Amino acid sequence: MSKREDYISWDEYFMGVALLSAMRSKDPNTQVGACVASKDHKVITMGYNGMPIGLSDDLMPWDRDGKDPLDNKYLYVCHAEFNAILNSRQSVRDCIIYVTMFPCNECAKALIQSGIKEVVYLEDKYPDSVQTLASKRLLNLANIPFRKYQGRKINIEVDND
Repeated sequence: MSKREDYISWDEYFMGVALLSAMRSKDPNTQVGACVASKDHKVITMGYNGMPIGLSDDLMPWDRDGKDPLDNKYLYVCHAEFNAILNSRQSVRDCIIYVTMFPCNECAKALIQSGIKEVVYLEDKYPDSVQTLASKRLLNLANIPFRKYQGRKINIEVDND
């Protein structure tokens, strides 16, 4: 008997972990997940977009635009990449980050500072935004390659029945 041939690739595996992580997000509009993998194919850390630890998700604003400028979720939400870096118990230097959405400029700075060596993203939702253009500039200047995920579509279903 020969080995199974339809197993998932490393890219598919780590992007699947990022997608599963995104399912933890309580953001009603955008769920983003991240998975950091070492060069020897080990999951180092994960993260998803959400409010800072210890703050009640029920008391925080989830609107993109509110009448009061302080009611904008972007002032409070921690991005998946940022959370993945902060969640790690070890260095992420020389690792690859798999993210479900292309990182913003603030996350690009954190990725550069932490030593990430490559970015694999599922979706570039805002390719012409100032934040994305700045992020790409930062990553290029830091010689950190980024590439669109090219694996199979990943569906994760859990059913107790």
